[in-house]
Parts: sequence; C-alpha cells; structure tokens
Amino acid sequence: MRRVRCAIYTRKSSEEGLEQGFNSLDAQREACASYIASQKHEGWELIKKHYDDGGVSGGTLERPALRQLLRDVEEGEVDQIVVYKIDRLTRSLADFAKLVERLDGAGASFVSVTQSFNTSTSMGRLTLNVLLSFAQFEREVTAERIRDKIAASKKKGLWMGGTVPLGYRPDGRSLRIVPAQAETIRSLFDLYLEHGSINAVQTKADELGLTRPAANRKTETTQLQNGKEGVLEEKTGFARSHLHYILSNPVYAGLIRHGDKTHEGQHEAIIERDTWTKVQDMLQGEARKKRGRSRKQKRSGAAGEQLGFNGKGSSATTGSGAIMGKLFDETGDRLTPHHVNKKGRIYRYYVSNRLLAGRSRNAEFNLVAGNNSELESPTQPNTRHPVCSGWRLSAPKLEETIARAIKDHLRKGIAGSLLTTPQAELIAHMHQLLEMVSTGQSSKASNLILQMVRRGDLAPGTISLALDGVAVARFFDCRAVHLNPDVLTFDVSFQIRKRGVETKLVVGGEQSTAVDPTLVHNIALGHRICQSITAGTPLEEICEKEGLSRRRLLQLVDHGLLAPDLVRKVLEGHQPVGLTSEWLQRHALPLDWQEQRRVIGLL
Repeated sequence: MRRVRCAIYTRKSSEEGLEQGFNSLDAQREACASYIASQKHEGWELIKKHYDDGGVSGGTLERPALRQLLRDVEEGEVDQIVVYKIDRLTRSLADFAKLVERLDGAGASFVSVTQSFNTSTSMGRLTLNVLLSFAQFEREVTAERIRDKIAASKKKGLWMGGTVPLGYRPDGRSLRIVPAQAETIRSLFDLYLEHGSINAVQTKADELGLTRPAANRKTETTQLQNGKEGVLEEKTGFARSHLHYILSNPVYAGLIRHGDKTHEGQHEAIIERDTWTKVQDMLQGEARKKRGRSRKQKRSGAAGEQLGFNGKGSSATTGSGAIMGKLFDETGDRLTPHHVNKKGRIYRYYVSNRLLAGRSRNAEFNLVAGNNSELESPTQPNTRHPVCSGWRLSAPKLEETIARAIKDHLRKGIAGSLLTTPQAELIAHMHQLLEMVSTGQSSKASNLILQMVRRGDLAPGTISLALDGVAVARFFDCRAVHLNPDVLTFDVSFQIRKRGVETKLVVGGEQSTAVDPTLVHNIALGHRICQSITAGTPLEEICEKEGLSRRRLLQLVDHGLLAPDLVRKVLEGHQPVGLTSEWLQRHALPLDWQEQRRVIGLL
C-alpha cells in the first residue's frame, strides 16, 4: 500500500478569536484530522507539523505557513494537502491555477473536506473554478467596501492607519503630537527654508545631530533614574528620500491625503499652513530647475566649446560630482574638474588649478584632448608651457580607481577594526551592501562609494584618502560612533601603466578580495541556530522562527561550527577557493578545529 503523507493547512482572515483556547484554526484542523483518519485504509498518514495562517487574507499567496508548506511539498516531504474548504487555500482564481501547477510539478495534490469533487475530470474542474470565481467575487466586493469606507473616513479628516509620521503617535482615529519629535520636524522645515536644498538639509541635520527612530530595529527596556522601566530606541540619521517625504507630507500642515486630494484633518498641525505651502513651492521649483539644467547640459554637449572651457572657466557639467572640490595635489593645489569636446565627444579630466591659471596668463597654453587617457603629472611636466606643470588625469579612470580602492579598504576593515563593537549580523549586512554596489551599474555604484570621500591628496605614486564618517555610516545604515575613525584614513599606492595610447591608473599591491556573501550570511545563520540549540530550543521551534525546513536547518549547523580563524578568513575573503556554502552542505565537517584547518587547507 502506498504511503500518503498528509499536511493540514488552516487559515483565518482576521485575528479575532485567535486568543481563545479552541479557535477557528483548531476547529478546521480537527475536521481535517478526522477526515485523514477515515482514509487510513488508503495509506493516508497525518504529519505532525502544523501549517496555520492566522489573521492573513486569502487574496495573496504571500503567507508564511503556506510558503513553508509549498517548500515542504517541493522537497518531497508532503504528498497531500488537506483543507477544510477551498477558500482556505486561496480565494483567487489566478492564484489557484499557480498552486495547481506547482502541486502537479511536485507530484502532490489537495483535498477539501467539505467540498467533494474530482479534479481529474472536466466537470470536476468546472465545479472548482465556479466555486473559486464566487470566492474571488466576494473578496473583490469586500475590498470595494473597505476602499469606500477609507475614502469617506479620510474626507472627514480621520486617520486611517498606516506608517505613523515622525512627530506624531496614534490616538484612536486621530494623531497626537510627540513634542520632542515635533521639534525635529520644525527644524527640518526651517533648514530647508534657509538653504533651499535637500542635500544641504541632510548635511546640516547630520551636523546638528538630528535623528529619527531606526526602522526595523529592536528596542530594549532600560532602568530609568526614577526606578521605572523605559524603552531605549536606536536612532539613525535622515536619508534624502526620507527628508523629501517629510517636507512634502501634508499631515504636518493638519491635512489628510487621499490619492491626489487632501482634506482637513482632525489632528493638530506641527507646521503652519503658509510655511508648508511655501516649502511645496520651493520643492517644485527645485525640481524644475534640475530638469532645466539637464536639458541645458544636453544642448551644451551637442554644441561643444572647442577648448572645453566656457567664458568663466567653469567645470564640466557631466560625470560624477561626488568628489568635486575634494581632491588636491602634493602642492595643496585643488584638482578642478573640466571637460573638452573633440568631434562631438566629451572627455572629462581633473586638472591642477595652476594649469588653468597658467592658461589664463599665457594664450599659448592650450588644453586639448589628444585621447581619453592623456595625463600630465608633476613627474611629467607640461611641455607646452614651461611655467605650468601639474596633474591632468582622466576623470572616469580616477573616479573608478578611488572607488575600487575604497571598496577594497572597507571590505578588509569590516572584518578587521572598522567597527568598534563587531557583530556577526551587522558584518554580514555590510558585506552584502558592498557586494550589491559592486555588482550594480558602474556609474551609479561608483557615485555611491565616492560620496564617502571627505578629502583626497595626490602625490606621485600615492593617493591619501580621508573618508567622511557620517557618509560611511549612512551608507551602511549604522551610527557613526560605531566606526573607528583611525580606519577612515588610509593611503593607496598606484602606478601609471601605458598600453599603446591608453594610460591606466593601477592600484599597486591591492588585490580585490573574494568575499562570498552567501557563505558569510549562512555562517551568521548557523551561529544563531547553534546558540538556539545550546539554549535548549526545540528544532521545530527554531525551524518556524527562521523559516527553514528541518533538512535545511541541519545543513546549516556546520556553518556555525567553523573555527574562529577560519571565520575571520571568510569575512576577509581569504578563504580557499573550494570553501563554499555548497561544500559545507555536502561534506561532514570535523568538530575538532585543528582537523577542520587540515581538511579545509587541502581545498
């Protein structure tokens, strides 16, 4: 007799009543368990694992228990899904088609206890589709009623939930001002009125220490001086997108937004209506100015000035401006960005400012691009004018070299002494961010990294870089006080290598480390699993918490048993090429650290 492993799936749309000793989920499970017992002569067996989604809508497949159930089906742990009614599984006809396809692919099927039909026949499938069509119709009518209710409530000025804006806290169907946070909001609006730029507001807010509660960060209770317990919140700075959201949010002017309309709210305003309106006009003006400047750049690039300089000697408007004004040569002279236009093609350079001054004093000095990588350095004086000598470096190549050097330095620093208080999860998160930037679009990725530069000094064979701690912390979504300031300043040696007419800046002695983000992530996960097992937590509870199958959990245990020096090598990217997460899953790892070093050293 063929053994049929059955899993019961239960769902309830709302959380109402789930706190009772015997709730709707229990009733569904009891009915399904009885049905499975009645089919024992067919080889049906109930597995012990529970798949319950309480307070989750059936209009989506993004449900924790359902996702875990489908994973177990695809891994061959479940042969039959048993539900009380079909609408417990899904209320969407399209989602049902997806589920049937996945179940057929895994060789599994499903049964409804209260609705008997045979899906192997055309009439049975028609009956099932009709039932699901009515279930979907009911869900859509309910959604329309909810949308109409929300629109009517917002028209009356009621707060209908969602993300609570900084400066307020929920108060029934209204909002109540949080005085300390409200002062931060007023300061941000005042800064924008003063400077007229979100970038400037972000810089000034960091300087003034303005913060907001960090999103998705755990809080812990702490003992206050009066003996009572309070909540200690972790703070973080303001991102540019968050500042724009605050400055354009009508809630702060006492309004409630619904779609493209606003209604008078029943809550107290933090910002005067006239002030908020003025800020909106400035935001729209700033956007129009940026769009206009972009069109002007295109027209200027198409026309092209033969020498690459306008009448005022201004810098090029193309390319990255992240390190503009931050680079200096060995004499302390600033490297100014400029561009030339040759046959309709723009070439960008960083040029020592004294070269431009020499050009203005002597008309014979001309800066014309011969090729995209032409370079003049203090060791190679300008032969066109004996008085003027200095740097002229290809901007894209210099920016790429500096960005690559910063990424390599941060990779090593993360595993070393960059963090004052290293944490495995934070280290893995930082490595993932760097890896995402490294694999992203080159120009945008380099610009993100170059924004960290506070100052760069060039000398023959060396680039000295000082990073901005606030910018580095913002990139990694951590606090600047957690970074070691000594690691933010470093030197990079480089060489100038020519290949035909092409000149390259090559970072000397620096090799890109091969950090494996998947391996780093799984090691951090393996440490958490080992800690939970040591604390006596049952395996089923760990699986549910981490969203893993029992088989997957056992595969990851070895990741948490690696010797500390091997973990450090993985974080630095110096592990053997053969040491991967896949290798650890397929091979038994010795518990003895010395034996681990011997085995892994052979890879």
